Amino acid sequence: MTREPPYTLDILRLAASLPVETSVAGATHAGEARSVTCGSTIRAELRTADGRIEALAQKVTACAYGQASAALVQGWAPGRLRAEVIVMRAALKAWLEGRGELPETLAALAPVQGRTGRHGAALLPFDALLKALDS
Repeated sequence: MTREPPYTLDILRLAASLPVETSVAGATHAGEARSVTCGSTIRAELRTADGRIEALAQKVTACAYGQASAALVQGWAPGRLRAEVIVMRAALKAWLEGRGELPETLAALAPVQGRTGRHGAALLPFDALLKALDS
C-alpha cells in the first residue's frame, strides 16, 4: 500500500515563497493567532488606508500547510476589506468541512482537505489577519 506524501511540491514551493520580511513600515495594526490543534502561530502586521489592507507582513511558525496558506494570503490580502477576509475564511472553512467549493485563489491548498489535523493551520493566516484588523 502506498501512502501519499504529507506535502505536495506545490505546498512546499508556496511555503518556501514566504517573504523574509516580518514587519511593515508604518504598521497600523497587528495581531497573532495560534492553532490549538498543532501549536502553530502567525503574527500579522499590516497597514491600512481607507479601510483596505495596504501592506501585510507575517511572522509564521507553522507546518508547510500553514506556511503555504500564509503565502497565498500574503498575495491575496492587499487591497482587501475586512469583510472580504471574513468571506474568504468562511469559504475555506466550509470547503474544509466538505461544504462548498474551494475558492480558486486557494486551489493550491486542495491537499489539506483530507488532513483534518491541518485544517487549523490552513485557517490560521486568516485568523491572524482578522485579529490584526480588529486591533
